[in-house]
Amino acid sequence: MSQQPGRSRRRWVNALAATLALVLAGGGIAASQSSPAPTGPGDDPVFGLANGCYALKSEQSGKFVRRADGGYRADADALSGAEAFRTHAAQLGRFMFYGKGGDMLAHDDKRAVVSTRDALPTTDWTLTYTAGSYSITATANGSQLTAANGGMGLTDPGTDPAGGRFVLAPAEGCATFPDSEVNATGTPLSGTGPNGEVRGFIDAHVHLDANLFIGGQVHCGTPFDPQGITVALKDCADHGTDGMPALLENILSHGSPVAEHDTVGWPTFEDWPDADSLTHEQTYYRWVERAWRGGLRIFTNLLVNNKVLCDIYPLKNRSCNDMDTIRAQAEQVRQMQDYIDAQYGGPGRGWFRIVRSPDEVRKVASEGKLAVTIGIETSEPFGCSQRNDVPQCTEADVDRGLDEVYAMGVRQMIVTHKFDNAFGGVRFDGGIQGIAVNAGNFLSTGKFWEAEPCTGPVHDNPLLSVGDGPAEVLSALPPGVTTPVYPSGPLCNTRGLTKLGEHMVRGMMDRGMIVDLDHMSVKTAEDTLRILEEAEYSGVVSSHSWTDPLNYKRIYALGGFVAAYASGLNTDPRKENFVTAWRKARADRSEDYYYGFGYGADTNGFGPQARPREDADTNPLQYPYKTFDGGTTMDRQRTGERVFDVNKDGVAQYGLIPDWIADMRIAAGKDGDRIIEDMSRGAEAYLQMWERVAK
Repeated sequence: MSQQPGRSRRRWVNALAATLALVLAGGGIAASQSSPAPTGPGDDPVFGLANGCYALKSEQSGKFVRRADGGYRADADALSGAEAFRTHAAQLGRFMFYGKGGDMLAHDDKRAVVSTRDALPTTDWTLTYTAGSYSITATANGSQLTAANGGMGLTDPGTDPAGGRFVLAPAEGCATFPDSEVNATGTPLSGTGPNGEVRGFIDAHVHLDANLFIGGQVHCGTPFDPQGITVALKDCADHGTDGMPALLENILSHGSPVAEHDTVGWPTFEDWPDADSLTHEQTYYRWVERAWRGGLRIFTNLLVNNKVLCDIYPLKNRSCNDMDTIRAQAEQVRQMQDYIDAQYGGPGRGWFRIVRSPDEVRKVASEGKLAVTIGIETSEPFGCSQRNDVPQCTEADVDRGLDEVYAMGVRQMIVTHKFDNAFGGVRFDGGIQGIAVNAGNFLSTGKFWEAEPCTGPVHDNPLLSVGDGPAEVLSALPPGVTTPVYPSGPLCNTRGLTKLGEHMVRGMMDRGMIVDLDHMSVKTAEDTLRILEEAEYSGVVSSHSWTDPLNYKRIYALGGFVAAYASGLNTDPRKENFVTAWRKARADRSEDYYYGFGYGADTNGFGPQARPREDADTNPLQYPYKTFDGGTTMDRQRTGERVFDVNKDGVAQYGLIPDWIADMRIAAGKDGDRIIEDMSRGAEAYLQMWERVAK
């Protein structure tokens, strides 16, 4: 979770300031016209129903279910008179019955069976199969769907076993359940090279589960929902009808506390998702699917939270505790795996596979699927904040915490993030934004950042004196607080790796985990690199450009891995962008290790996504295009009524990542083939790094 220089950085400081000041001051679903169904649902009698077309027939009476009187009756004599339902997989073993006109079989949470056009928990049914027929129970309350005397209703389980048995008869003419399109044609890259090499891209830093962070009401939308896209991609309730009340979104994304945005969502998506809309969901599962089909092979999902921001933000519906949030996010990503499996017809059949080891990655890659690794980025892992220089945790807490998250599948961790903690000092946020984050550091630790002139070429970001900050930030601080004045010139955080921090790093090494240097102060990174070098430990990364680039040579010398922040692709070589970051990193690579390059999108992490290339109007990426391996054709991505084009929208949502990578060939000019080659080697380079340390 980070921010990059420029307009969006200024918005973030204003948003935090406004949040601090605020705290201290006191319709129907339309059927999609083309949403390709998953292939190969399998032959399991329950899971294999996914996205099929069926009519319901009462086993007892032999009558079919039809639409009638605002609900449903089981009195049709023939299949021709029955309602044809699309069986949308709401989760493994659970379905929604979606009718031809967009009506769904539902209940009133009591005894009545009704129809509705709104995707609700009452449209969610659990199916079990016995000897050729099905029992159907309401997932929300466990009552059984029953047909009796031509009518339909809910009964307590076991009350009417015969009336509660149904046959699912194959039907025709079903509507398509609404969802985003993928717009990728062909077979995803599968298999490995002669030496087991995995070809494809790696995102080393993304936040799939940000809907649960900072109290659960900062982020609008979710990466999936059992009831589908119309529920998953809803705007936040507090954004109102025109977006005017959305203070955080307006300042973050529009630079004004009184900006407006369209809040409709599906099917129009007029104003969001957008590359600069930092509170709206950008990793919906179908968009991630498009990235996988476009060449993504490793997806490092960082579980994320910020307790300080959560404590001060006025809206929340869940715990602010970092570990509570991490546990909930770890559970959600597994639920998402199950949901995707459900779309494909059963456990293990989906393209989204959570992995815990390099061997599992290679197996998943050989099957042509996406390997999802788990990491953590939070300011106070294991409760290890520091208050007035006193650590709020012990070595035993660290050991228990590492054991717990390792058992969750966590294999990569950021040790310090945004605020100094019991492990060490943090790399400053620079500029005006740094003033706001420094205020957060005071709230977290009881102290402002302490800085001194750097003694070498590596340095933290420049600092502004807190007293020069916006009045909203200053008014948010406790009365009488003396704010620091910093000297000009390159500055470094006085805090390095603490004794507890060394215990944390060595504990990660003992478990074969990957140490992410990003957000460490110069001194913390130096101390950490010294430990890693003494142990010749390769498990080190910079996942999204939040360490000084001068550290890259040492990372590469260890056999570590570098991924640059997924920034824009401006073709002016004098401007900092992803291509120039790749060139600098490539120059620092070690000849002793396999080389590949990655990106860290920081999607959903308050990190603005790449805007269109500056010359895209005159020299656009041409659609359709082929993936790097030539096996898949990628066209413009469509979600509902909106068609996305990287030349106009940039990376408005995660499904445009393959387009952004394809656009690198244009942005890199004569180096176009080389950058695509290095990106396609990224997954293997990360894997080999991990294999050198994995337990």
